[in-house]
Amino acid sequence: MTLQDLLSKLQEIQARLVLNLPKRLRPYFDALDLSARGLLVLGPRGVGKTTLALSRSKGMLYIPADNPLVAPFKLWDICEAAFGAGYDGVIVDEVHYAREWAVHLKALYDAFPGKRIWATDSSSASLESGVSDLSRRFVQIRVPLLSFREFIALKHDRLFPVIDPFNPDIPSVQGVINAINPLAAFGEYLRQGLRPFFLEGHYAERLKNVLDKMVFSDVPFWTPQISENHLRLMQAIVGHLAMSPIPVISVESLTREWGVGKVKLYDLIEVMMRICLIRVIERKGAASKLHLRGAKLFFYDPSTYYVLNGNTANVREAFVACSLEEAGRSVFAADDERICDFVVDGVTLEVGGKSKLGKAADFVVRDGLDVPLPGVIPMWLLGMMY
Repeated sequence: MTLQDLLSKLQEIQARLVLNLPKRLRPYFDALDLSARGLLVLGPRGVGKTTLALSRSKGMLYIPADNPLVAPFKLWDICEAAFGAGYDGVIVDEVHYAREWAVHLKALYDAFPGKRIWATDSSSASLESGVSDLSRRFVQIRVPLLSFREFIALKHDRLFPVIDPFNPDIPSVQGVINAINPLAAFGEYLRQGLRPFFLEGHYAERLKNVLDKMVFSDVPFWTPQISENHLRLMQAIVGHLAMSPIPVISVESLTREWGVGKVKLYDLIEVMMRICLIRVIERKGAASKLHLRGAKLFFYDPSTYYVLNGNTANVREAFVACSLEEAGRSVFAADDERICDFVVDGVTLEVGGKSKLGKAADFVVRDGLDVPLPGVIPMWLLGMMY
């Protein structure tokens, strides 16, 4: 296949994908500044990075780097041919699949000053493997998991204003309650609504496919000297998080049971974090390296507990950590759980059901509550921050 043949194939692929874009796009997209000539769009698998790129692809050629048709060609050669064919820019999707992608992006950015060069990637590990050389040229944009506010917009075609759960605008809260049943919608969102592909149906099967690709494709890509035993160990960690009523793991027992050293175990867990499979909430003041003592481990996406038919006891805390971190807040595990569960930007939070007491926390976050009370935040309100 020649470069011209490849361009023709890519044009066909892009045309089909654009024709099949969803009618309603994530409201989060409208808040993004896409004016930079060089963009690196990051985020977990399945959050809509490709949809975002294709919806803004006018005058640009879409290049799926994970497509086997693309693999035989150098990224430079494809992009140079696209520019020669009159394209204003290129979008390289899943850029880490391209050989020496960071070198090529930097060279293309410098050699074609009038062209736009965008790339997407589903792993924050790319930041450490190549982005350091691109930081002065490429603006990084992160696409988070779907918020409850966005789920409502896509599901019910009602876009409500952003609400600060710590200081809620009461008329805005009342507007949501009057328009929909927030508790029923929130329950559906937690079970099958944190990624926009819920609109296509078969959410559980789609998310399981995402999880499998993370473990069997993404992890080996970023972890040197991976073995079958390491993959089974990561599956064991996933199984433990799914079924355990307490969101912690024992480093000592895992190293003994699986015959791996602590250094390798920590390396595997860190990669699982970077590919957005798990979320580790450490205590404030922990060492700069990953520190699991006193930390809480959750699935990155709270709906994973339901999809894997796991123990849903940790869904509440998993969602609180998820919603706050995805909104850009700093979240830490409490040093003393007799006081609270989390510390968020200096504010202490306790998490529980409708009758949960706040211990000594500044706020208690209650599931099953529809309206805010003094010192009490309805859990669904945390999903309205973006």
